Amino acid sequence: MQATATSLSGLLILEPEIFEDHRGFVVESWNRRVFEETTGLSPEFVQDTVSGSRRGVLRGLHYQIPPDAQGKLVRTARGSVFDVAVDLRRSSPTFGGWFGIELSEANHKQLWIPAGMAHGFAITSDWAEVHYKSTAHYSRASERGLRWDDPEVGIEWPLDTPPLLSEKDT
Repeated sequence: MQATATSLSGLLILEPEIFEDHRGFVVESWNRRVFEETTGLSPEFVQDTVSGSRRGVLRGLHYQIPPDAQGKLVRTARGSVFDVAVDLRRSSPTFGGWFGIELSEANHKQLWIPAGMAHGFAITSDWAEVHYKSTAHYSRASERGLRWDDPEVGIEWPLDTPPLLSEKDT
């Protein structure tokens, strides 16, 4: 696994080793020892979540406040998404900044999103399945949202049409 720092403090792009041959491929999507050796981090994941969506759907930007703030390890197992993190940690040198990347079944990239960042994604393929591991359980009482189109953040979503949003995300 290779870890690459991004423009946001603590946000990492992870690229697992891919074993390919004439039959297909094998990718280890999670290995605690390799993750710790590569990143120096030891998150304790307590929940796995899968989201399936069609093209044009935008989910987010979501986060949870303490004591239920979540770190997340995100990957796309089917299709492709434009995945975004926004740094909401007031003490961070990158507070208010955002970072976006394509996560897809083709590139196998993952994103480590530290607690204190908002997360969201837009579906760029006909269908996508996003898998993420979280360091805290979902808590409705702690859940918060940041507008996907907040002009102060200025995310450059790769959208040709207005996104399909949930009532909560509008």
